[in-house]
Amino acid sequence: MKLNPLTWSFRRQFLFGLLACAALLAYAVFAQYGQLYEPCPLCIFQRMAMAGVAAIALLGVIHSPRSRAGRAVYGLLAFLAAGTGAGIAGRHVWLQHLPPDQVPACGPGLAYMVESMPSYMDVFKKVLQGSGECAEVNWTWLGFSMPEWTLLCFVLLALGALNAGFRSR
Repeated sequence: MKLNPLTWSFRRQFLFGLLACAALLAYAVFAQYGQLYEPCPLCIFQRMAMAGVAAIALLGVIHSPRSRAGRAVYGLLAFLAAGTGAGIAGRHVWLQHLPPDQVPACGPGLAYMVESMPSYMDVFKKVLQGSGECAEVNWTWLGFSMPEWTLLCFVLLALGALNAGFRSR
């Protein structure tokens, strides 16, 4: 087996991405229930984006397209899902770096917003505006917050998806 993941087969690259997403989602669940960190609405949206990348990777592993066009479609879909996650994580990082006087007030929880707002687009817009709870940094590793690590992971997943989908074989 080749040690350089950039030269692996499409199926192995997508399997690696799937396992990475599964590990990240498993840690998010552990952080919530094992370490009792309550996820903010932006954290939940990042989990949804990570699950989307994982689902596309799973389909790519199962299908393992032989054609260049098929690999490109999966690579592009995974790139778009990871890019969406990176955008959400980037917004979260931006909120965490705002000066304290510019942080928005804490808003209602995601479950309440889904029940009380007329459409999912309204919920989506409200969550992306962010709230004070999203600006709190209550977990760091090597000096970086969880959204910063998540942003890095989404960028790496997006680049890996492009490599898997568009590298000539």
